[in-house]
Amino acid sequence: MQILQQLGWLFFKSIPSIILFLLFFWFLRANFFKPLERTLAERNARINKARAEAQEVQAAARDKTQSYEEALRKARDGVFAEQEAIRQAALDERAELLQKARATAQEAVRVEKERIGREFGAARAQLESEATVLAGRIAERILGSPAPAGGSR
Repeated sequence: MQILQQLGWLFFKSIPSIILFLLFFWFLRANFFKPLERTLAERNARINKARAEAQEVQAAARDKTQSYEEALRKARDGVFAEQEAIRQAALDERAELLQKARATAQEAVRVEKERIGREFGAARAQLESEATVLAGRIAERILGSPAPAGGSR
């Protein structure tokens, strides 16, 4: 029984400490923990708002980047098409110049062939006409007979 009395007396002596502890707890809760919780909640709200704004900015940046890339791709395609058109025009001009040069060369060859053919015909006619005269002279020298009346020396 004495232990119970001692326990009761200890409990009775601890009541002021318990009351001080509860008062201290309520004081800290009202003046420290609640403002701290409010501040943390505001901070979390601002962080979430900033994250949402950052995601929106990132999405806008992605959209803008995509539109710039599309515009750049179109510009490149335009430049490539223009370069291809210039290259094709150069190839066409080159082919036309080659065709003209080929036609000019063929015409020159044809003209020269005709000239050579005329010269060949004239040379052949001259040789045929001189061949009879030369044959007569050769025969005259070999045979020692006088030349025919139509020939010249």
